[in-house]
Amino acid sequence: MGGMPLKDMPWWRWRSNVRSALHMLSDPAFQQEAWLAGLPGYGDVTDAVYRLVEDTWLDNWSADKYIGTVFRDTQEAALVDLAVLRVLRIMHQVGADAPVAAYVGHHAWPEAVRAAREAHVRLAVADGEDPDVPPHSLEVLAIMTRRADSPA
Repeated sequence: MGGMPLKDMPWWRWRSNVRSALHMLSDPAFQQEAWLAGLPGYGDVTDAVYRLVEDTWLDNWSADKYIGTVFRDTQEAALVDLAVLRVLRIMHQVGADAPVAAYVGHHAWPEAVRAAREAHVRLAVADGEDPDVPPHSLEVLAIMTRRADSPA
């Protein structure tokens, strides 16, 4: 995510969290190498879903509500909505505290990964970034989204 977060969106921190979650949810190699291997610093599926819906409440309403603040246009919002629905459907079926293997082994996981990938690519490209770089750790995300007025 190179230069992320771009601060041209009013709620760029929310966008950064959504992008981070979509990035991790959209990358099967990352899921194998980090989540399934238990690599510290990247959380797990539940952590990614939390970042996806934590501030935005996308588990309760459409991303359309955030066009112009978090998302640039209706296409971004529609792709994010689809990804959220796919991932949440699996989460509700396997349980929020299920092991990573339960998610990635779920019959609908490839569909959720594809939806997350489409949304991730759209948002990354719109932000002028390469969607194919590996996801950042949660520590790096926290550093990148630290308030400008916070001490370093």
